[in-house]
Amino acid sequence: MITNHELYRHLAQKNDNKIVLLVLDGLGGLPLTPNGPTELEAAFTPHMDRLAREGSCGRAIPVRPGITPGSGPAHLSLFSYDPVQHDIGRGVLEALGIGFDLGPDDLAARGNFATVDENGLVIDRRAGRISTEECIRLTKKLQENTSLSDEGYEVFVLPVKEHRFVLVVRGPGLGGQLTETDPLVTGKPPLPVQDESGTPEGEHTARLINQWIEQARNVLADEPRANSLNLRGLAKEPGLPKFPELYKMRAAAIAVYPMYKGVARLVGMEVIDFDGDRPHHEIEALARVWDDYDFFFVHIKKTDSYGEDGDFEAKMREIEAVDQVLPQLLNLDPAVLIITGDHSTPAKLRNHSYHPVPTLFWGQDVMPDGALIFGERASERGALGVFHATAIVPWAMGYAGRLARYGA
Repeated sequence: MITNHELYRHLAQKNDNKIVLLVLDGLGGLPLTPNGPTELEAAFTPHMDRLAREGSCGRAIPVRPGITPGSGPAHLSLFSYDPVQHDIGRGVLEALGIGFDLGPDDLAARGNFATVDENGLVIDRRAGRISTEECIRLTKKLQENTSLSDEGYEVFVLPVKEHRFVLVVRGPGLGGQLTETDPLVTGKPPLPVQDESGTPEGEHTARLINQWIEQARNVLADEPRANSLNLRGLAKEPGLPKFPELYKMRAAAIAVYPMYKGVARLVGMEVIDFDGDRPHHEIEALARVWDDYDFFFVHIKKTDSYGEDGDFEAKMREIEAVDQVLPQLLNLDPAVLIITGDHSTPAKLRNHSYHPVPTLFWGQDVMPDGALIFGERASERGALGVFHATAIVPWAMGYAGRLARYGA
């Protein structure tokens, strides 16, 4: 079921019931041995397990069955936007995430600093996860030593976090369907940007971006680790219908990493500033703004990072850290709490995967379905079954009494 925005816009109604969408990025996992537990099943999560016994579980598909999602499309789906219909480049999300005000003539790309060997082959796609301070130095170096002014374009190179940065090119006639340069594996050279739209503006834009990339790699060539870079998600701001207007809910986003702030801003949520990067810092921020909003998106990143690192134990411990702060969240008395992930990132695979994501609904009108714990196997047998992630917000609104009756 893909959400019909106009239908829900028509039925949405206001009340005082608050909804919390708690997203553990990359939550879904796989057992390391055939009969072993997943990371979520192995974690000690007494609070999540209690909520599972009192609520209903299922498994969410972010895009379509069998398709492995990127983080941007997966989060759009969580917010009820079909990611197939609304294909958003990650560059847009990263730029919005750091508060860059994208204009109609701006093309944005997510950049990754990388390490290449003497033959130009990628040996580390993330340049050893350099520090944010190093990223700031390198982006300043690129800003000062690269240019497209001879072509009539302005260039902005902006730090994000660790190895990530944003490239924005501003000027007329930018567009097309542009490919990414990251080969996604080591031992291969970066790819050129190509246009798949077949339009003159697409061909022009691809040539322009490749010209900047060549300059940038020459500037970085003497760096010990970040001696190259790759670009992903080259796109322009699409102008989506805004979440608060669709659902009549004031919406807040609490996240550490800029990309997730970006996707929240893209749909019209207000991003909450706070200090710290641990789950308890995020719940403290949630409590501080509790009276000001109706819907809260709370994002936990490190479950995904540890999954990508192949660190089963660390991902399990991060899930436990989230479980430990749930009493503080529940003390705020949400009408509906959803615990889910944007996609699965099994430590076994060291990457995102297509596996449906365990999802838990808890609240005033949620009927218990007999689950004893919160985990992949229990969720597979849950009352909600396997469903499309765009149904999460509408279901939550129904549980919270925020949808009027349809028809006479």
